Amino acid sequence: MIKFLDNKLFRYLSVFLFLNSSILQVKSSSALAAWALNTNGVLELRTKSNTNLKAYFKKANQISGDRFWVDFPGELKNPRTIKGNGPIKEIRLGKPKKGKTRLVIEFKEETYLKPLTWQMVGLDQKRWRIKLFNPKYSFKKIGEGLVEKKRENIKAKQNLIHKRKNNHSYLKLPEIKRNKFEVVIDPGHGGPDPGAIGIGGLRETDVVLEVSKIVKNLLSEKGVKVKLTRTNEVDLDLPPRVSIANNRDADIFVSIHANASRGKRRDINGLETFYYRGWRGRLLAKRIQKQILRVSPGSPDRGVKQGRFYVIKNTRMPAVLVEIGFLTGRLDARRLEKITHRKRLAYAIAKGILEYLDKVG
Repeated sequence: MIKFLDNKLFRYLSVFLFLNSSILQVKSSSALAAWALNTNGVLELRTKSNTNLKAYFKKANQISGDRFWVDFPGELKNPRTIKGNGPIKEIRLGKPKKGKTRLVIEFKEETYLKPLTWQMVGLDQKRWRIKLFNPKYSFKKIGEGLVEKKRENIKAKQNLIHKRKNNHSYLKLPEIKRNKFEVVIDPGHGGPDPGAIGIGGLRETDVVLEVSKIVKNLLSEKGVKVKLTRTNEVDLDLPPRVSIANNRDADIFVSIHANASRGKRRDINGLETFYYRGWRGRLLAKRIQKQILRVSPGSPDRGVKQGRFYVIKNTRMPAVLVEIGFLTGRLDARRLEKITHRKRLAYAIAKGILEYLDKVG
C-alpha cells in the first residue's frame, strides 16, 4: 500500500497487487533487482519473484521536498544517492533498517503531484509499474539495471510459437484412450446477456466463447468427444445447459466464466474454480485450477471452492465452474483481452481436463 504521512493524520490507499500472500523471509541481498524512472513519469521496478512491496508518500517539510519511497525485503549492499533532473531532486537507495532496502524519490518544490491517484500495478511476478507525474516536464530517464526482458529472447519465443501454431505437440497434453470420453463445455452467458463488462468494454461472453472453442479443438484432437452448450451469441437459459449434459450422459461438465468485482475495483484480480459435490468434482476443479494458475503468473490464487451455482448443482456428472480472471482487474483484463492469453488458458483448462480423465479413466 501507499502510506500517506503528515503531522495530523495517516491515510491509507491500497495501490499494489500482492503476488503472493505469504511474507517472504528476509534475505541478505536486496529483492530490488533493477529500476527505471522513465521520461513519461512512470517508475518501473524489477524484483525477485513474489516480492511484497510497501510504498509510501510524504509531503514536503522544512528539510526535504515531497518524497515517494518503496521498501523491499533484503538488505542493500551499497547505499547511494543519484542526482535527479527535471522534476526530480534526487534518488536515494539505502537501508532504513537491517534486512531492508529503500528506494526514495524526492521531488523538486514546483512539481505538481496527485498521490491519491497513484496505483502500483504488478505486471507479473517480478515487474511493477506506477505513474508518478505527467510528462510535461523536461526530464531524462534515470535508472539502474535492466527492467524489461531482453527483446531478443521475446522475439525468439514469438518465432517459436509462430512455427508451432498449427502443431499442438509442443503443448504436451496428456494422452488418454481415444473415443472413450465425452465432455460438455459451457461458455457462460451469451446473446442479450453479455455477463460481466470489464475495462475498455471487454465482455465476458466474448472471452469465454473463444476460450471454450479452443478447449473443444484441443480435446477433440486428443480423441475426446466434445459438446459446446452454445457456439455463438444466443440467449441460452441455465436449465437447457444442464439438460444438454444430462441428456448426453457426459463424463464431465465444465462451465467457463470471467469475473467482475463489486465497484469494478481494478486492484482485485485472481482465478478460482468451483465444484458442487464429490471427490471427483473436487479433483477436476483442482486439476484445472492448478493449470490455469501456471499460465497466469502473478494473478492471485483464489482457490478451489464449493459453490451452489445452478449448472454445477444440477448436472449428474462431475462438474466445475471456472473463473478465468477479473475483467475489471487491471492485471487480468490486460491479459484476457489478448488472444495469446486466451489460448494459454484454453490449453490449461484442456490439460486439467485430460489429467482428470487420465486419473479416473
